[in-house]
Amino acid sequence: MSDWKAQTLPSPPIGPMGWLRVLWRGGVLGGVTYGGLALLLLVRLIEAPLFGMRRPWTPHITQTVCRAAFLILGIPMTIRGQPMQHHGAMVANHASWLDIFALNACARIYFVAKAEVHSWAGIGWLARATGPLFIARKGTEAKRPLALFEDRLRAGHRLLFFPEGTSTDSRRVLPFKTTLFEAFYTHGMDRLMHIQPVTLIYHPPEGADARFYGWWGEMDFAPHLLMVLAAPKQGRVEVVFHPEVPVDAFENRKTLAARCERVVRTSLPFAK
Repeated sequence: MSDWKAQTLPSPPIGPMGWLRVLWRGGVLGGVTYGGLALLLLVRLIEAPLFGMRRPWTPHITQTVCRAAFLILGIPMTIRGQPMQHHGAMVANHASWLDIFALNACARIYFVAKAEVHSWAGIGWLARATGPLFIARKGTEAKRPLALFEDRLRAGHRLLFFPEGTSTDSRRVLPFKTTLFEAFYTHGMDRLMHIQPVTLIYHPPEGADARFYGWWGEMDFAPHLLMVLAAPKQGRVEVVFHPEVPVDAFENRKTLAARCERVVRTSLPFAK
């Protein structure tokens, strides 16, 4: 295990005012998130029989909830560039649980998530409702993702995945794994699809640890959530949408993945 993975993020003590912020922000955020989930499930009862795999309505609910989350947390968001318009997928660096909110707030997308997320308490239920693609990374099921990935792309879903395979401390970009990029080179998909690199840049609150919003390694979710909710002043997040590129402009998955990694890494000012 490298040094950065073994390091822990010190959690500052939460005083009385901090706990008030936790209660207020947490209560409102929970109400908006699970209220939006209830609405999404009700709309899906009508949407599913009419459109099947397609979801023309419910992604708008997800996007509205995620935009509201940043207003509730008091974290300003800056968006540079435009989400892609072609069929295909986006790839981004993975720094925090906040990535899901940030990216959903900017674009109507479907995440590709590891299979373990499906069973996570609370989070798994929330994730399943938004229609992600869950994939297994080991064992006999590990070869199925490419077929599922292709099916979703052909259905018109704009997918987003994290090629690093894990989250970081928000200060670095790990080498991109190339496995899922192979889905773009099957059955003529490379002639139809585009791919868009996206960079997430987290700026910590003034005076806070530079890794404040990073969530990595064996860190527990609850303490990190409390720390963010209790912060008297927040930092900010930038979401950079780079120009999309046609897949068939690259010879194979490795050259495509390398190009995306280079673009994402170059735009992270403190990347290691």
